[in-house]
Amino acid sequence: MENEVNKIVKWLQEQVKQAQVDGLLVGVSGGLDSAVVANLIKRACPDNSLGVMMPIYTSDSNLYDARDVIEQASIDSLIVDLTDTHHVMYDQIQNRLKEKGQFNKANDQLAGANLRARLRMSTLYTIATNYNYLVVGTDNAAEWYTGYFTKYGDGGVDILPIVDFTKTEVREMAAFLGVPEQVVTKKPSADLWENQTDEKEMGVAYDVIDAYLKGEEISAEDKATIERMHERSEHKRTSLPKYNRN
Repeated sequence: MENEVNKIVKWLQEQVKQAQVDGLLVGVSGGLDSAVVANLIKRACPDNSLGVMMPIYTSDSNLYDARDVIEQASIDSLIVDLTDTHHVMYDQIQNRLKEKGQFNKANDQLAGANLRARLRMSTLYTIATNYNYLVVGTDNAAEWYTGYFTKYGDGGVDILPIVDFTKTEVREMAAFLGVPEQVVTKKPSADLWENQTDEKEMGVAYDVIDAYLKGEEISAEDKATIERMHERSEHKRTSLPKYNRN
């Protein structure tokens, strides 16, 4: 694991040099993946790295965990509370749709959750421009393969340092890096609504997705679920369709 971490750190430094920027930043949520990335960018750019906390109706426990990660990684930090911004923006959108009689209640929860992710992306890029930093993503191999990320939200980043690592490997990396124990062992959640967890929303456990990605045998039902998510999310992993006039 030490060798893997050193290789990622070197790669991050190369990305900074190639992009001709001054450093790196990441959104710190209190979750496992962002905790690992915060530690990695701190190692890569000790004096030019930033962890940004962006609560939107965020639970106290996740905010406490995010602060613990910032302290453990000894990374410079910034907090931008987007709760009111999200409320005002989504309320206006809902009202206009309701006036047209076209508000889709069935998609309300998902639309509001995706807006949270996209507001955070916009915030990170605004801050990155201020510092001349790259925005670093936190997607792991399981999330990337299944498309469990918001297009132009947490998927809207410049570089992806842990996208080739399974959730299990990211957890092992977190332990090596000294990430707080409660963050390493907590149930993965995007904290999008009360009692929301990644695995409950996906309908399959990360351990099972990791096994599938490693070519191990899993149940036919889980395999079908994973492959269905992969197919439906293909548009998130490819470049935009472009009309060719020729």
